[in-house]
Order: sequence, then C-alpha cells, then structure tokens
Amino acid sequence: MASARISMYLPPDVNPTQAPIAYGCRALPKLNKELQSEHLLTRQKALVALCDLMHDPEYVYEAVNIGCLESLKALLKDSDDVVRIKTTEVLYIMATHNVGRNGFLECDVIVALSSLLSDPHPVCRMNLHQAYKHLAELPAGAQGIVSSGLIPALVWKVQREEEDIQELILDTLAPCLQVDATEALSSHAVPFLKQKLLSTNDDIRSKAARALIAISIPLEGKDQVCQYDVIPILVHLLKDKEEEVQANAAGALMYTAVTTEGKYAALDAEAIPPLLALLLSPKSKVRLNAAKALTMLAEAPEGRKYLQSHVHAFRVLEAEHNEAIQRAAQIAISVIEWKP
Repeated sequence: MASARISMYLPPDVNPTQAPIAYGCRALPKLNKELQSEHLLTRQKALVALCDLMHDPEYVYEAVNIGCLESLKALLKDSDDVVRIKTTEVLYIMATHNVGRNGFLECDVIVALSSLLSDPHPVCRMNLHQAYKHLAELPAGAQGIVSSGLIPALVWKVQREEEDIQELILDTLAPCLQVDATEALSSHAVPFLKQKLLSTNDDIRSKAARALIAISIPLEGKDQVCQYDVIPILVHLLKDKEEEVQANAAGALMYTAVTTEGKYAALDAEAIPPLLALLLSPKSKVRLNAAKALTMLAEAPEGRKYLQSHVHAFRVLEAEHNEAIQRAAQIAISVIEWKP
C-alpha cells in the first residue's frame, strides 16, 4: 500500500534567494515593505525579486508611484555589500526605461547614487555608472547630472577606474558635456581625455574622441584642445583601424578647426591627406565628418589651395543618396571654389 511522503527538497521552480512575489497588484507593495525590513535576508530577497520585475516598464511605473525609489535610496547606505550591489542593479535596470529615468529626476536619485562613486566593490560602481549612462541618454537626465555637480567627480574617476567602468563614464560625459562643458573644462578634462586617446582599448579611444567632440563645442573647449596639443593625436587617429575612432576624431577636428588657431594647428599636423582618404570610407559617418572637417580647413587660404586639386572627391559625394553627405559636399565645394 502506497504511503504519502513529503520531499525534503524545494520544488524545482522555487528560487530560495528570491522573496515570494505576491499575486497581482499586491506584488510591489509587499516587496516595498520588505525592502524596509530590519532583517538582512528579507531585504536581500526582496531586491533579487525586484531585479526580475523591473525589466517590465509597467512594474517600473508602479514602483515609482508607490515610493520604491525612496526605499532604494535608503538601501544605498546599507552596510551590507550584497544589499548595495543589488540596489544599484535594480536602479540601473529601472534606468533603462524612460519612466524610470523620469522617476530618478523626480526623486533626486542622482545625488543619492553618487555616494557610492568610491564604493569598494567594482560591481556596485559598474551598476551605478550604467544607471548614469542610461540617464544621460535623456536630455533632462544629462541636465540633471550636470546640475547635481557630478561632472568634476566623473572626470576625476575616468582616470582611476577600471577600463569597463571608464567606458561607461565616457558614455555619460559625452551627452552631459553637450549640455554644459564649463565644469569639465575647469576640471582639466581635456588633458585627461588626451591621455585616453592613446589607450590600447579601441572603445576607450572612440569614446574619448566622442567626448572631445562635445567639449570642443564651446570656444573655451576649442582653445584648450589647441593649448594641450591634442590636434596631432586626433590627426593620428584618422588612420586608426577602427572606423568609429576615425569618425569621432574627424568630428573633433571639425569643431576645433572652427577657430583660426584650430585651422592652422590641423594644417601644421598635415590633417588634409588622411581626411581626404576618409572620404572613401565605407562608413557614412566617417565620410560626413571628414567632409565637414575639410570644409573648415578650406576656409584657410593654404587649405583651400591644397584642396582645389581634389574637388573631384567631393563631386563623388554629391552623387550619394545620403542627403547630409550631399549637402556637406556641396558646401565644401562652394568653400574650396570661392574667390575673393
């Protein structure tokens, strides 16, 4: 005769590290309450459960509305390493959704996260910078980071962090510098970015050049790029094996060459031959930025004289389907063929 036996093992679909999720509309209020528990294991399990739920934007919307962000901000100061790591992971996942980014701005999460910029655990810092990166993709988010006074700290950290985190910081800095580059310029960002242009890491070189594009938009940025002798390195990067590096280097030269000092610094560094070579690149972004940079150099008499024998290269670009490249080629030709 068969007898009933109770297994000593958990069911196969139960995760012992995750808090049980209540049904329907009770799920998040219950987890939010558990986040405030005095018991460490309860807080940890609630955070693990939240990491799963926050991939759904509907749950993110509800979490913001019921005050989960306030609970998470408090957990950023928790003495337990796992709690801090999982809290930053939840926040970074929330930051991948637009509703989560808006919640960050409403609840002042930016400043709260900055308390962990020097956390001893790299995973915690990685999650933090992933959250900042996603937040900076929103114009209001980039403005929020700038307004929070975090740019000097991010510039300082880009010199000292691990390479994976450096890439995230550079991704964050680029849109923030487009909003306002003043604090970055006063924090010596240009010489720091110059060092990153020499990195053996392809992504770091590319992202450093992208950040230089943004910092070269204001006049002071253009002046500092010339002052710190960055232009010869940018010219060297025009021959880089990575097309994205080439495109961003050409873009940085384009902005820097707006000034007379920048034009002649680029001409002295012999920027025209490699830029002409990039007009044949298979990547449209490279061709566009190279054409615009050459237009800036053609405004100098020496540059115009050199390029007059290469007008045919721009004629080829005029026949492209890409309207932006067509327009850039037309402007370049008009500048090169201009006569006083």
